[in-house]
Amino acid sequence: MFSAVVQSKLGTATILAAEGAANPVAFKVVPFVAALVIFGITFFVLAKVVWPKILGGLDDRADKIRSEVFAAEELRKAAAEEKKHFERALSDARAESARIVEQTRADQTRLAADLRAKAEVELNAMRDEAKATIEAAKRAALNEIYAETASLATAVAAKILQREVNTDDQRRLVEESVGQFAAMRN
Repeated sequence: MFSAVVQSKLGTATILAAEGAANPVAFKVVPFVAALVIFGITFFVLAKVVWPKILGGLDDRADKIRSEVFAAEELRKAAAEEKKHFERALSDARAESARIVEQTRADQTRLAADLRAKAEVELNAMRDEAKATIEAAKRAALNEIYAETASLATAVAAKILQREVNTDDQRRLVEESVGQFAAMRN
């Protein structure tokens, strides 16, 4: 089969050569040299003009990517550092708030104890004042009773004696009556 294809191709080339068509496999120097010169000029232009621009663009892009990666790494480090500072500050704030809460509780306990003690002192002072007031009222009432008793006793004695009692007699009778009344009371 391969030989049939080769013969067919060779036969076609022979037919084309016989008809005056160019042989595609035939080597010609002028087109070859022209192609080499055009290739060389194109290569030279590309190597001197285009390739440096391409390489420059690629280098710029690589530099930009490197700087962005470096900046991203720096930002990551800065963010990590800021996170540490934030966590430290948060921890300090929590500790401070716990200390303030404890201090407030201690202050409240102390204040409550102070208020209780103050209220107790005031209550005792009021109680003592009330006792003193009651005692003074009691003494005043007793003195009034003694005075009333003395005048009543004088009136009774005057009626009993049916005579006029003078001041000395009245005083003596009052003192005796008050003494007896006080003796009975004790």
